[in-house]
Amino acid sequence: MKAVILLGTLKKSGLSNTATLAEFFAERLNRHGVSTDIIHLVNENIAAGTYTDMGSGDAWPAVLARVEAASILIFATPIWWGNHSSEIQKVIERLDHLHDEILQGKPSRLEGKVAGVIITGDSDGSQHIIGNICNFCNAIGLLVPPYASLAVQWSEQAKDKHPTREMLMEKYHSEYGKTADTMVSQLLKYAGK
Repeated sequence: MKAVILLGTLKKSGLSNTATLAEFFAERLNRHGVSTDIIHLVNENIAAGTYTDMGSGDAWPAVLARVEAASILIFATPIWWGNHSSEIQKVIERLDHLHDEILQGKPSRLEGKVAGVIITGDSDGSQHIIGNICNFCNAIGLLVPPYASLAVQWSEQAKDKHPTREMLMEKYHSEYGKTADTMVSQLLKYAGK
């Protein structure tokens, strides 16, 4: 089984809370034999738009092919002003073309796949983001199982803080391991494994 994590960090390189949480979650998936592909969206040349192919040089068609080849899709985002990142919004806008196809009576290209959400932030706002992303998943045919979200709110993830990768992993393993494992088991259960 294969999973794709759409990593919505705004950082092109260097330590990212969200990238570290995505790696932590990928480790949990890998323990169950799930091959995980983390797509660092900000480093892909994804054009703005609402169609599957926006023309020459657009990386989205190749990213979408990777999504379509997976059974599990994870949206991974930091919280910025109470919302998901602009990179995740760009993905939602590009996936809108699949919604157009559904409205035309075609089956969803993502039917039978499951989705989840992982979030990092230093204060509240995750429930709103989870609700928005899950509503969108529902509209394009993705199944979001119960307990398929993992939100880490911790003051050390604030913009002006600089935790090490080790500090982040220790926090995630010690306080969020059980939640992550529940999420993984639910995703696998509903993905048919």
